[in-house]
Formats: sequence, C-alpha cells, structure tokens
Amino acid sequence: MSTPTRLLLAEDDPTLADALSANLRQAGFEVVHADNGAVAEYLLLNQPFDLGIIDLGLPMVDGLTVLKRAHAARPALPLLILTALDSLESRVAGLNAGADDYLTKPFDFPELEARVGALLRRARLVGTPARQPVQTSGQLSFDREGRRAAIGGSPVDLSPREWLLLDLLLSHEGKVVTKEQIGQAWAGEGNEPGTVAGALEVYIHRLRRKLEGSGLGIRTVRGLGYLLEAAG
Repeated sequence: MSTPTRLLLAEDDPTLADALSANLRQAGFEVVHADNGAVAEYLLLNQPFDLGIIDLGLPMVDGLTVLKRAHAARPALPLLILTALDSLESRVAGLNAGADDYLTKPFDFPELEARVGALLRRARLVGTPARQPVQTSGQLSFDREGRRAAIGGSPVDLSPREWLLLDLLLSHEGKVVTKEQIGQAWAGEGNEPGTVAGALEVYIHRLRRKLEGSGLGIRTVRGLGYLLEAAG
C-alpha cells in the first residue's frame, strides 16, 4: 500500500481550515492542520511533508516568515501560499520568499486541488524527499536537502535553473531527459512559451563547463533531449 501524500495546512480561520481539510482528505491527502505560524514553522522544520499550504495572515509568526524559514531549511519542499491580498507586491513578496505558487482568497476548492497536484507533479519530476537526499556520481556530490554541489570536495556554484537541470539529469542518469521534461521542471520560473527552447542550449553549455573534472558529461541525443553519463 502506498503512503498517502502528506500536506501541512497552515490556516487560522477555523471554518475555512475545517472545510479545506475535509476536502483535501476526501481527495486522498493526509492533512495536518496548524492554526498559527509558530506551530506551522515547528511542524515544517521537524516533520516530513510533501507540500505546505501557508496562509500569509497567520498569528504569532506571520506566514511570510514561516515561508522564508521553511524554504531555507527545506528548499525542495513545494510551498503554496494563500493570501487575501491581491496586490502585486504581496504576490511578489511571497514568491521571492520561496513560494512555488499562490492562490488568492476567495477561491474554489477544485482550483486549490489542481494547483496542489501541479506542484506535486513538478516536485516528483525534479526531486522529492523519497529520493536520495545526497547523490554521488563520479566526483560529483549533489546534496538536495542542503542545496549544495561539489566536485572532488570543491563547491560548484549553480544558478537556480542550472540546479534544477542538474537535479533532473542526475535523477534520470543514463536515460534521456526530454526538452518537455526540462520545460516542466522550469515551470513557474516566469517562462513564456518558447523561452525554454531558446535558453536551454545556453544552460546546457554552462553546465557542461561546470561539470568538468566530475567524470560526467552531458550528451545531446538529437531529436530527443539530453543524457547524463560517465565522460568518455
């Protein structure tokens, strides 16, 4: 029997929290509810979750602070913010703090469920807690939880897109990763249609240079995508 997907719902409105918890459980999720920011922060930092849903207007510790601390401690954990503030500044602040998506109140449950599903699919594509937190291949050490990479003990500086790209290639080492898969991994990064294809070759070139000395290479499989393999 598979383990149910575990969500943290941080929401201080008891009526909304009860309704969302009931709907999420009916949709097949295991839900843990926190009614203030202090409890939400403690749970996110000390218990395993597949996704966090965080209201920005939490008491005791505000949602934005919880978001920042959770993202710093567990950068691979998908985080969805709920906000009653529909201003551009509020949305930008949440996304810059580490949120992967946001939903403005009031909203319909099917939209929340769809956004949760999309974030979980992306997380499973680019890295989830069930995968190796630290992966070693050749001279490369890749620490997903700590968000660190090193070659022969020397740190490798990776941009956010380079990190996602390398994570995806490592998780499919020896198998072809398509441009469509990379496009999904980069979803939510502000990409417009067509920009992934235009930028991808640049990032592949940069990543090849940064992998020098690792014993790994990225091979272009024409018409299909890219494959990470031992350097010949």
